[in-house]
Amino acid sequence: MTDWLWGLFQQWGLGEPAFNAFMGLIKGVLVVAFLAVNALLLIYLERKVSGYIQNRLGPTRTGPKGLLQTLADAVKLLSKEDVIPSGADRAVYILAPIVIFAAATALWIVIPFGPQTMVQDLNIGLIYISAVTGLSVLAFLMAGWSSNNKWSLLGSMRSAAQLISYEVPLVLSIVAVGMMAGSLRLGDIVAAQQGGIGNWFIFPQILGFIVFFTAGLAEINRAPFDLPEAESELVAGFNTEYSGFRWGVFFVAEYANLVAFSALAATFFFGGPTGPVLPPFVWFLIKTYFFILVAMWIRWTLPRIRVDHLMNLGWYVLIPLALINLGWTGLYVVLRG
Repeated sequence: MTDWLWGLFQQWGLGEPAFNAFMGLIKGVLVVAFLAVNALLLIYLERKVSGYIQNRLGPTRTGPKGLLQTLADAVKLLSKEDVIPSGADRAVYILAPIVIFAAATALWIVIPFGPQTMVQDLNIGLIYISAVTGLSVLAFLMAGWSSNNKWSLLGSMRSAAQLISYEVPLVLSIVAVGMMAGSLRLGDIVAAQQGGIGNWFIFPQILGFIVFFTAGLAEINRAPFDLPEAESELVAGFNTEYSGFRWGVFFVAEYANLVAFSALAATFFFGGPTGPVLPPFVWFLIKTYFFILVAMWIRWTLPRIRVDHLMNLGWYVLIPLALINLGWTGLYVVLRG
């Protein structure tokens, strides 16, 4: 397909820059479509999973088995009035949901769906991921500060403290993965885990995986680490003053981040799209959705923890464990030769 398109562009007298721009646009549209479809599926799945765990039915009425309930909710959000508080900083208020969705989408530039199947296999892929995940802090602060609401401001400040704290152990666990593969490129990380389950990084990196998974749940604001929202204390936290479509963007970005986090867990520790018999893309989806279901299971099982417990877990438990794992990884790589 790529060769055919390149030939077509040459026939039209268009050069390589135009072709590269067109291919970038196509890949971007495919990524956004993938995230949008996944968001619709995951909202329905989360309702059904939570209903099963809590011994209730979940959606049943709108469409067969309630399948159209999420679509109906999306139509409702799109049709609701877009209200901007009179005292809000209008420009920053409007930009905040765009920034958080852009950050969630930008992660997918380097995530491999299969061998040589990704938007761009950057040679600094791990550094890129570490940088992009930090953009969520900016979006939360923008939303909370621009809303001119004390509950929103408190929620955004607490979210900034949480995300910055958990970014440290998250990055340290990613560094250990790069040391194992000898590369910062995600394509090389997947290639280093070829050859069967025994080559997956989960076995020498079990401690790193525990740190990554725990810190990742906090980074994407999933329970029991959903303190930025904390509706029982802060009404809804940073997004209290948002409604309709803009609130929906925050909601969809949360699920986009959940998919990205699960995909990264599968890529870093479980071989990514590698596996027998089935196509690589199918293995990628199986592993990704496994971690999505685990995150949902945790959300509907554990209660929200206190903010001081949250900070103590990050600074006094996860960071020391991440440093121990980093030292162990260095020793392992040296002994492995």
